[in-house]
Amino acid sequence: MRAYLDLLDKILQEGTDKSDRTGVGTRSIFGYQMRFNLNEGFPLVTTKELHLKSIIYELLWFLKGDTNIKYLVDHGVGIWNDWPFEKYKKTSSYQGETIKEFALKIKQDAEFAKKWGELGPVYGKQWRHWEGLDGVKVDQIINLMQQLEKNPDSRRHIVSAWNPTEIGNMALPPCHCLFQFYVADGKLSCQLYQRSADVFLGVPFNIASYALFTQMIAHVLGLKLGDFVHTFGDVHLYHNHFDQAKLQLTREPLPLPKLNFKRKVNSIFEFQFEDIEILDYQFHPKIKAEVAV
Repeated sequence: MRAYLDLLDKILQEGTDKSDRTGVGTRSIFGYQMRFNLNEGFPLVTTKELHLKSIIYELLWFLKGDTNIKYLVDHGVGIWNDWPFEKYKKTSSYQGETIKEFALKIKQDAEFAKKWGELGPVYGKQWRHWEGLDGVKVDQIINLMQQLEKNPDSRRHIVSAWNPTEIGNMALPPCHCLFQFYVADGKLSCQLYQRSADVFLGVPFNIASYALFTQMIAHVLGLKLGDFVHTFGDVHLYHNHFDQAKLQLTREPLPLPKLNFKRKVNSIFEFQFEDIEILDYQFHPKIKAEVAV
């Protein structure tokens, strides 16, 4: 994962300091690309430990078409809790709960979760239930799988999470907003366009998630592995992540782990958490950082 460290260093050395929506401030560059050959190992950052459970469950949540954090909270994943919690805190219903107490209520109270755990029409909605102005809904993932199987040479294997008519109703507009698959010589590759990228916290998750998704599709369709190409718009480090990034840059990357599926899965929607395992994951210690909301 030297490519990831090169990106951290480039932003620190060459980036422009900018204000941003969160008020924290960023140092960013515009336009960057990384490429990972999926045959060389699973592209998981090794210079700090990543929470594999969060990466896997989030992708399964997207594929379910779900937009409520309850599914994630029920499985011990809190990476989306900050946004509904911040919204909840601004209402008269807020009783001074901590974010942990908020998550416990989401887990234990279905009505509370229905009201306060909803993120609006974010990724899952757009992937599985894209809705146009005419009210027609499109399941982009079903269409993608059918097209890859029937017409692998097509240049239209595209899924978009950026639905302009629904952006205003989302807790957070999609950062990884469009991806395209490509088949050549029986190998499946994926390119992601990410309009906005939190390099320290978000990007390691994004790399692993789309690499996992690509290998899941290849498994179902009987394709070999190609590349994961990660293309960025505004790629940035938050000002309160500089020290953490500099610490990572002192660490040497370790050998990449391997991804294994424990059973043959015949549909992209049939994958369970227990089907997926990461083998030989070596990593340096965790590095804590605050998420900018």
